[in-house]
Amino acid sequence: MGYSELKCTEFVEVLSSKAPVPGGGGASALVGALGAALSNMVGSLTVGKKKYAPVEEEIKALMEKTTALQNELLQLIEKDAECFEPLSKAYGLPSGTDEEKAEKARVMEECLKVGASAPMDIMRKICEVIKMIGVFAEKGSVLAVSDAGVSAAFCAAALKGASLNVYINTKSMKDREYADKLNAEVDEMLAVYVPMAEDVFTAVAGKLKN
Repeated sequence: MGYSELKCTEFVEVLSSKAPVPGGGGASALVGALGAALSNMVGSLTVGKKKYAPVEEEIKALMEKTTALQNELLQLIEKDAECFEPLSKAYGLPSGTDEEKAEKARVMEECLKVGASAPMDIMRKICEVIKMIGVFAEKGSVLAVSDAGVSAAFCAAALKGASLNVYINTKSMKDREYADKLNAEVDEMLAVYVPMAEDVFTAVAGKLKN
């Protein structure tokens, strides 16, 4: 059984333990999946209602995309764990001799690149979700607009969380050109999509407070 198939209580328990996985990356993927699910909740409460017939096809198309992203984010909980485990073991490699030091450095570099790959994918998927939340908030059922706001809040948090799991890997990479390339992509995603999600949250909060 994978981490995404655990009961909520079981996932939280293992997350809080000293086990190396799941960690912040897997948790970010889960929060992103929950954000996607909340957008789909808005869609589910919109489709089939006469009042929203003019936007039904648009909402259905968005739900299809969001459902795929939701499932991919759940799969990334597993990928993040699979990518991090080799790195956690690499830290324990012997380094007493020059040969051992060189081998450990080689393995570490490889594992750091693999370890960064999952949170990068998590971020990319969450950005795709964020692109659609505003439409759910604007055109979806007004009875579920708060859920669109929570979706935005979750996705912004998940995006920021996943970014730290990239940075902690790139910080230790010897290949600085590769590290800088990843960092630049992360910086851009944060600069574009966190404000986008926060704008949706602010707009929803404004509707509910006024």
